[in-house]
Amino acid sequence: MDLNTTGLFDLSHTLARDYLARFEYPWQALDGIKDLILALGPTLGADYEECSPTVWVHKTAQVFPSAWLGGACIIGPNTQVRHGAFIRGSALVGADCVVGNSVELKNVILFDKVQVPHYNYVGDSILGYQSHMGAGSITSNVKSDKTLVAVKSGEQVIETGRKKFGAILGDQVEVGCNSVLNPGTVVGRRSSIYPVSCVRGTIPEDCIYKTGGVITPRKGV
Repeated sequence: MDLNTTGLFDLSHTLARDYLARFEYPWQALDGIKDLILALGPTLGADYEECSPTVWVHKTAQVFPSAWLGGACIIGPNTQVRHGAFIRGSALVGADCVVGNSVELKNVILFDKVQVPHYNYVGDSILGYQSHMGAGSITSNVKSDKTLVAVKSGEQVIETGRKKFGAILGDQVEVGCNSVLNPGTVVGRRSSIYPVSCVRGTIPEDCIYKTGGVITPRKGV
């Protein structure tokens, strides 16, 4: 499986494109998300408003009254941040995204057209272009034994050196409702995960993750 940043994402669909291009693996970018936002924010121009310190929101974005935006944060054009959303900070949210009711974001990059629309937790993660998390699906970003997270792909084990690392979703990934993505999960482009799945490790692109952890190629690919 291609775990490289350019193998998982079309970088033209995020303000973080130049930043992400510096890293071989996308999880290496997690430490610098806050600094990236603080550098980008003042350069965004007149189409963005700094609504509170280090929180920049595009004028076409819709932030519902009960949503809470913590810095550092960027909300892109035509994005909706719906009732009860809790953006804890260090969140770069792209254009045409949906951050839904009771969704919590922390230390994340959401590419353009990402949907996290209902009861999702996304922490220490990167979600690629047009990826979608079904209702109640979450990224688990800390192992139960608190040891450092490794990414496992077949016989390959890559030590990340990170205690907190949720998931990496490639472009156009679909995650079924009430699924849990365990620490260090990486899902390749255009793959789908069945609802109520407990996912760990890596899933190649153009595959379906079925009940019981069975992985099959998508038909017609």
